[in-house]
This record gives sequence, structure tokens and C-alpha cells, in this order.
Amino acid sequence: MNSLLENISHRSRDISPFLVMDVLEKALEMSKVGTDVIHLEVGEPDFDTPTNVVEAGITALKQGKTHYTSSIGIPDLRCAISDYHRLTYNVDVDPGNVIVTSGSSPAIFLALASILNAGDEVILSDPHYACYPNFLNFLEAVPVFVPVHPEDKFELDPDSVKRSITKKTKAIMINSPSNPTGTILEPATMKQLSELGLPIISDEIYHGLVYEGEEHCILEFTDNAFVLNGFSKLYAMTGWRLGYVISRPEFVRPIQKMSQNFFISAADFIQYAGVEALRNTSAQTNKMKQIFNERRLVMLRRLRDIGFEIKHDPIGAFYVLCDARRFCTSSYDFAFEILREAHVGVAPGIDFGKNCEGFMRFSYTNSMENILEALDRLENFLKKRVGT
Repeated sequence: MNSLLENISHRSRDISPFLVMDVLEKALEMSKVGTDVIHLEVGEPDFDTPTNVVEAGITALKQGKTHYTSSIGIPDLRCAISDYHRLTYNVDVDPGNVIVTSGSSPAIFLALASILNAGDEVILSDPHYACYPNFLNFLEAVPVFVPVHPEDKFELDPDSVKRSITKKTKAIMINSPSNPTGTILEPATMKQLSELGLPIISDEIYHGLVYEGEEHCILEFTDNAFVLNGFSKLYAMTGWRLGYVISRPEFVRPIQKMSQNFFISAADFIQYAGVEALRNTSAQTNKMKQIFNERRLVMLRRLRDIGFEIKHDPIGAFYVLCDARRFCTSSYDFAFEILREAHVGVAPGIDFGKNCEGFMRFSYTNSMENILEALDRLENFLKKRVGT
């Protein structure tokens, strides 16, 4: 008789862990026994969802918006997403090409699943969001990594991408502003990538969280694209689980069928909260962005003072990616050493790709008071560690 372990699917057995969550879960264990841990590892805004968005959700609940909706979302939200892109990026989006999802992760899955067969390739930067390769591997596709470097602002080089294209390449995946680098792709780079003749899958979840310069939607340059976005980051709605895909029209029905089978629909009342977020929160989101920027500037200064190397200031999202190779050879071990000794949670660079080994990602989604205390703890720990 086969052991029970032999019955575990290779997809679930072989998927890599999300190392940031490993750090967070260990930190939570420490907190349960009284250890005061400061969290700089997770990318979750520490702000409450704007009050008017919460009230819109409550009102929808009271009105009985608690049922299944269309698998591609309520018309009001799809139109609001279309309006937002017209007003923000001056691009026309047909509401019929918008598919609402229960968070941006299902949006990623559905977009990739709609174009990939086993053995197909997708080009990614390295570093990249930790979960991208796992989505691809789960779908039995192949991630092809193009290294990006701090001296080049971690920006994808279109010529390097072009050299990585094979007969099996089905898409190029970008993330701007980027997790973990905070990089924003230049318009010229996005244009050159869009001219390579492949679909661009553009994860735009950090749009709106930009402190210098301006982000651009891939639809400004090509309609041969999928836009992935959601409400978690800009609107502080992580727990609401609401996202969307903007698709080419021929992919809407295939994505809809997958959504019907795998997810049914996003929650009814939450979609009404999403409409309110898109239409009536600019004052609140601008205030949140201002506070994030203040934290960003302080964190950059303090991390450099401590001895971390940062060749390029991140200008979007809410992360600082530091070169920590003077302190470690294994970012994973170093993250747990910092957690154990300094009681500060940070994300190991190896989570974001082999080219990110020796780097550490710090999130400024915590109060200024906690950030300063965490960096003081880190500095004291490192001084003791090296005997200075």
C-alpha cells in the first residue's frame, strides 16, 4: 500500500513556501509568548480602510447585497474601473473587458491560466514578486528570469528581454511600481517592451503609491496586454479581497468560465465598497501616500547610516531593498537571526529571486515610532554582532 505522503500531488508538494510568511508566522509565535516584535516584513498598509468605503460596504450589506453576482463582477464596479483608467491614464477601457476577482492573486492566476499551456515560458525580472514563479510552476509553465541590477535602478532592459525570447515564450510579466525594489519602469522601457510582439502581463497593484515621478499603465502603450490590479494596497483593503483583470476581449469568456468554476464571484457587498473606493477616496489616499513618503525618507537615511547599501532610492510601493552582503551570505538565515536577536521582522531577499540573495527588504507599513525603534534595535544588534 502506498504511504499517504505518496498521494500528495506534485503541485502541492513542490510549491515553494512564501518566505515572508515564514518570517511573519515565526514572529507571531514569538509575540504569543510575550516578545515585542516590530513588523517590517509584510507589505500590508497599517491604515484602516477609509471610513466612507467601510460605510458603503455596510450600506450594501443592509440593502441585502449578500448574494452571488455575475462571475465577472457587478456593472457598477466594472464601469468605475473603466472610468478610473480614463481619468488617471487617459486610456479607454471597455467595461466588458473588466473581470472582477476576489483579490489580485486570483487575477494573476486567471490571466496566466488563460494564455499558458504546459511548457510555455513567461519572462520575469529577477528580483520579482515572490509568488510569480509559483503561479507559473503550478500551471506547469516555465519562468524565464532576466536579472536586473541596482546600478540600473532594477529596471528591465528590453534588449535582454528580447534575447530571452524563444518559440515557447508566451508573455512578458512586469510589476511597476515593483515589489520588492520600489522601481517604476520608464515610459520608454514600457514602450520598447510592448514592441517585442508579446502580450504584456502588467501587475499594477502599487499604482497610486508613487513618491517621485509618475507611473504608467501598460494600456498607454499597447492593447496586447493584461492589467492586474486590486484594492489592497492603495485603499488599505487587504482583508476585503477585491481585485480585477483588464483583458483583451477574446480572453474575457475563457477567464469568465474559469472564474465561474473556481471562484463563483467576488463578494457582492464588497464590490460596492470598491466602487466607493475608486470614486471618493482621493483625499484619504493622498494623506496615506504622504505618510508613507515621510517614512520612506527616514528609513532610507537610517538604513544607510546603519551600513546597508542602497544604490537607488525606491520611488514607489512601500519597500526598501538593501544590499546586506557585508553582513551575511544567507538572507534567509540573516532574517531569522534579526528576528531572534533584535525582535524585528524583515524579508529575506532570496524570497524574490536568486539575483536578490544577500539583500533584505524592509517595509515601511508601520508607524514612524515603530520604524525608528526597529531600526535602533537593528543597529544595536549589528554593533554587538560585529563587536564594535
